[in-house]
Amino acid sequence: MTHTEQVIANALAVVAASRAERERDAERRKRVFGKIEIGRPLPALKGQQLSLDLQ
Repeated sequence: MTHTEQVIANALAVVAASRAERERDAERRKRVFGKIEIGRPLPALKGQQLSLDLQ
């Protein structure tokens, strides 16, 4: 294997390792943050005018 082929092989190995790490991190985030429940949505204000004191 020539030096150029070795450099390309090393670069591809680094790319593959970083992709695998990124996928593992994404899966871990999905597991962790998937368990967190977001609170109930706030009730919508219907037909109410809010007064603002602009003075």
